[in-house]
Amino acid sequence: MLKLPSLIQVAASRDDLYVFRITGEVSAEDMSELAAYMNDVFDKPGKVDLMLIFDRYDGAESGASFSWETLKSRLRALSNLNKYVVVGASDHAAELIEAMGSVIPVDAETFDEEISAWRYLEAEAVAA
Repeated sequence: MLKLPSLIQVAASRDDLYVFRITGEVSAEDMSELAAYMNDVFDKPGKVDLMLIFDRYDGAESGASFSWETLKSRLRALSNLNKYVVVGASDHAAELIEAMGSVIPVDAETFDEEISAWRYLEAEAVAA
């Protein structure tokens, strides 16, 4: 299980579902570590689902999204994700995610409430 200062992996009832709770400001180091973790997941056969839960999120450190590892994981997500679910995104981010969901080969959805996202994914949080 991945545990970083600004994000914590949440154990799920499905092996093919990766869930992360994001709190505070995401540092460049945390973003790179998450990306490396997901790139390792993407190296395995089969597609997975990803859920990000924004909980007391304070944005990302300037430049946090521009490491090679992060850019690589974002590109690889296009062919390795079935569903990309975001909980608690800002209105602007939710609009962008939903718009991108119509043009990328990933089912992208946003939710205001965490329970709705878990139901959509037919999963639940479990003890690690």
